[in-house]
Amino acid sequence: MRKAEFLTTLNASCVYPLAYGGRGIWHINAPLVYYSAILDRIIIVEVGFYTDFASTPRCPGIYWLFGDTGKYESVIHDWLYHHHEICDEQTANLVLFEAARAIGTPKWTRVGMYLGVAFGGESSWKEDGKGFGHTVVNGRVV
Repeated sequence: MRKAEFLTTLNASCVYPLAYGGRGIWHINAPLVYYSAILDRIIIVEVGFYTDFASTPRCPGIYWLFGDTGKYESVIHDWLYHHHEICDEQTANLVLFEAARAIGTPKWTRVGMYLGVAFGGESSWKEDGKGFGHTVVNGRVV
């Protein structure tokens, strides 16, 4: 079985720095290509896709531990949340964990990120599935 891996590097620029409580909205400038062993397919996050990276709550302890981490895996996860035709929510969350491992994110961080989306991601799954991550309306990616 082929191992999960990123095949390109992340190239993104912040286009709305104050959106999402300061996390910002980021524009993908070059395709981010990832092979997922879980999905047994290559995912290509296309130029023009918008992401907010990891939606880490601004609670001091949680943000200190997990804030501003996991950019690569978060882009893949955001893309899957916008493309329900690829997989279900639980599988998208597992791919986040897989991608975090592939990029070398420490295990304790991977587990925390996974638990965060497993227990707090359902509303985003429902909301993100309404759009394709290509439009920004009132400071939100839709």
